[in-house]
Amino acid sequence: MIENYLGILESSLEKKVMVLDEIGDYNDRQQQLLKQEKVSMEELDANMEEKDVLIQKLTELDEGFETLYERIREQLLANKDAYKEQIKRIQGLISQVTDKSVSIQAQESRNKKLIEDYFAREKSQIRQGRQASKTAYNYYKSMSNVDDVSSSILDQKK
Repeated sequence: MIENYLGILESSLEKKVMVLDEIGDYNDRQQQLLKQEKVSMEELDANMEEKDVLIQKLTELDEGFETLYERIREQLLANKDAYKEQIKRIQGLISQVTDKSVSIQAQESRNKKLIEDYFAREKSQIRQGRQASKTAYNYYKSMSNVDDVSSSILDQKK
């Protein structure tokens, strides 16, 4: 019976490795999008939504793993030698999951910096656009006053 549970734990970890690989792929795509001259917010949003679904799946796998492990933990510790091979495979998978998690955290950190840089650039461009509009408006306003002065000067010369 415990062999079945160990098989389920192993399968859960294998699924987790696959989901982490997919999340890594989405992070790579997100990084490509953020490095483009013109960022497509629609693509970026879709990427983040799809990645969110994977993160939810990862959370469910984590919770299921923890619940099942707690259920068999005492039996497993009492009979370690009997399940040596399966435990070794599970430990290898846990190591893979840990490595991939660290890699994804690094990707997320880099992407966060890229997003912050992108929004800072956009904010700066908006600010420049506002200043240009204000300058144009002030120029228009001052030029409309110049026309009034010119016509009054002309009227006086007649």
